[in-house]
Amino acid sequence: MFIGRENELKKLEEMYRSGKFECAVIYGRRRVGKTSLIQEFCKNKKSIYFVAIEAALQNNLSNLSDSIFSVTMPGVDGTPVFEKLEKVFDYLYGLAQKEHLVFVIDEYPYLAHADRSVSSILQAYIDQKFKNTNMMLILCGSSMSFMENQVLGYQSPLYGRRTAQFKINPFDYRTSAQFCRNYSHTEKALVYGITGGVPQYLERIDTSKSLRENIISEFLDPSGYFFEEPSNLLKQELREPQLYNTIIAAIANGASKMNEIATAAGIETSLCSIYLSSLISLGILEKEKPVGEAKSKKSIYKIADNMFRFWYRFVPSNMNAIVSGNGNLVFEKMVDPYLSDYMGGVFEQMGVEYLNRMNGSDQLPFLFSEIGRWWGTNPKRKEEVEMDIVAVSRPESKALFGECKFKNEPVDTDVLERLMENSLLLNYEQKYYILFSKSGFSNKLKKTSPENVILIDLKKMYE
Repeated sequence: MFIGRENELKKLEEMYRSGKFECAVIYGRRRVGKTSLIQEFCKNKKSIYFVAIEAALQNNLSNLSDSIFSVTMPGVDGTPVFEKLEKVFDYLYGLAQKEHLVFVIDEYPYLAHADRSVSSILQAYIDQKFKNTNMMLILCGSSMSFMENQVLGYQSPLYGRRTAQFKINPFDYRTSAQFCRNYSHTEKALVYGITGGVPQYLERIDTSKSLRENIISEFLDPSGYFFEEPSNLLKQELREPQLYNTIIAAIANGASKMNEIATAAGIETSLCSIYLSSLISLGILEKEKPVGEAKSKKSIYKIADNMFRFWYRFVPSNMNAIVSGNGNLVFEKMVDPYLSDYMGGVFEQMGVEYLNRMNGSDQLPFLFSEIGRWWGTNPKRKEEVEMDIVAVSRPESKALFGECKFKNEPVDTDVLERLMENSLLLNYEQKYYILFSKSGFSNKLKKTSPENVILIDLKKMYE
């Protein structure tokens, strides 16, 4: 069953029915479901689907020829192999003059590396021939930097030729829940917390088993799918996977500022900056600043990919026990007692997603333009404070302050009181407050909350 991507499919269908040449650029990190999206779109359409490989041009031409003739000459043995890309595009141009055709090049960066002139050749065919047909060309790739710079970027020969672009991101927590419908709300949140909404990871969750069994078999077993997944991804995407692993591990162990990460990894700060940028482009890390402080020097780095966060939190420190076959014991002693603590950051992310959805449907007291975390110093208490969520509309001087608690006990008035106190550090004329709680709220809090306070429990988040 295909899940999600309704907006992307709708836009692709509109392009397909436009009656003119269209070029869609689709990109996103590995495992995020780009290929599944394209295959779903191509159902019941005359389409040629080619997946480029990391090999010489001749190998790719052979595979491309097979992809073409399997559609245009099905069942025929001994079909020819195109000698060069121009012959391929001439053939496709001939087809597109006669019928509506979808032509997909998946993993386009591999083809571009096999023949560096492919983008220039393709540009010429788009400008001189394809634009006079109603061919739909789809270029897809997992290399984020290549697709953004070498396909969409100003310096690319293909610049300006795309008629739409789609950056495919992991699913949000609500869409992720569709992969585990029979789980409880808490279990659905935990599934999101360990998969980050990546479709291929969500598909690994066997809902005929308990979540505990899934974590043990997939993360805490040497034969499990996720046991070496971070390492495999780094090897696929980066030239120095061991150094990148060291950097991610440093952040997982508490380093968050540039100099702290560089020191922990044993590299120069200038070099560390380059490595961090690469990890950000892959969606593994993110750089964060306090809301409303775009020019602040308080930037920190954190792990953005929840699967990486979960793996680095629980697997490396328990590696010996896992390899020794003690995954059950590791879960009981070293994972389960700390899941609520781990889910703190995930729950904040869920709160932001919830508010973004409410903001888009105009269900909040005001329309915010920026949302994120805020941290700074409380001069009265002389201590560092942090607010999980701050959403602001500066022209109207309005702000919404939020706190997220993924704990087994109901949230009480003390949480709201502290949030209100911390909100005094920021100067907005109108202030609203929202509390997210896994386990609901105390009767006292529900009875005494002012009108500018919103209480959202986990059940409400999944409605």
